[in-house]
Amino acid sequence: MSAAKTLFHLSDIHFGIEDNRALDWVKEEIARVGPDAVAITGDLTMRARMKEFAAAEKWLHGLDVPVTVEPGNHDLPHYYLPSRYLDPLGRFEAFRELVERRIELPGLALVPLNTNVPAQPRLNWSKGWVSRRALHACLAQIDALPAGMRALVTVHHPLRETGTRGTALTHNGRLALDELAKRNVLGVLSGHVHDAFDIMEQTPHGPIRMIGAGTLSHRLRSTPPSFNQISWDGAELTVSVRNLEHVETRKMQIKDVPEDATPPREPGEPVAPVGRVPRTDPPIE
Repeated sequence: MSAAKTLFHLSDIHFGIEDNRALDWVKEEIARVGPDAVAITGDLTMRARMKEFAAAEKWLHGLDVPVTVEPGNHDLPHYYLPSRYLDPLGRFEAFRELVERRIELPGLALVPLNTNVPAQPRLNWSKGWVSRRALHACLAQIDALPAGMRALVTVHHPLRETGTRGTALTHNGRLALDELAKRNVLGVLSGHVHDAFDIMEQTPHGPIRMIGAGTLSHRLRSTPPSFNQISWDGAELTVSVRNLEHVETRKMQIKDVPEDATPPREPGEPVAPVGRVPRTDPPIE
């Protein structure tokens, strides 16, 4: 049996409203643990602005490990519709080689599935939509893997509702889960809802695991900034949530993102220092 593999699963960094203390902590942990790969499941930016992508590029290129990035709904141009329709991933140019990148490790592959479309026939375009084309491309990559290799599929939107405060409502999500359950898929890694979860979903073709990561931004919902540390030993997939300690979630929560995407602070509140932060590693329940 090959040596165990360690992955870091990050999501919803939202550069523009990122939590720099959390990002410094994660970068330290990547250097300390040396994961085999890092999967980022969408929403690198807050408003798909060029300066936000520039900040994301600087941080990503400072990681000395293989990285794959799924686009999220916040990463598509919001208001300039020609770019949204004709070149929705154009602003990823500086690190395009990382976007929807398939990573193959001994016995394990990370395979992308894009859950974004430029437009859809419902008012809320932030929700997920699995197009037939995207699903077929993902399934083709899985089917082409060497015999015996397991897959983790990376998406932005959870493929069904997960019971978190944020919602998914992903169109064709059930179809995607059914098709993935027919194949040698260990699980589906996602983001979007800003809270971690770990669910074993039953389908007509057998169970499939859905694993969600929290956020590394100031745009919190129910839990502090976090990421998932995943271990695969060839037989068992183990997931632990890595949370920042001593974060008063309610005070840091932002109901409405300000126009300049700068998180508000209460009068007289000190800026949190940058540096190593104590950590806890509770398992997902």
